[in-house]
Amino acid sequence: MSRTLTSDEIARQLQDLPDWAGDTASLRRAVEFADFPTAIAAVGEVAEIAEEINHHPDIDIRWRTVTFSLSTHSAGGVTQLDIELAHRIDAVAASLDS
Repeated sequence: MSRTLTSDEIARQLQDLPDWAGDTASLRRAVEFADFPTAIAAVGEVAEIAEEINHHPDIDIRWRTVTFSLSTHSAGGVTQLDIELAHRIDAVAASLDS
């Protein structure tokens, strides 16, 4: 099982993830895409990444806004795996010009 990160560790990591907010419980980012089909395409790409690394975000879809929430449930909070997934979600968002 992965080790949960401390508040200080999360704060340092979030410096490289300026669109994310979070605490020791979870990381969150809302992304507004150009339209609904693009939002759904982003969710599909993130789903493929999640399956690849066996780590699945909570996803809320509201028209063209997708909110991602990351937490390692088995560890009871945020781990390095969540940080890594946040970076990959950012790459998906950037590739779709959100």
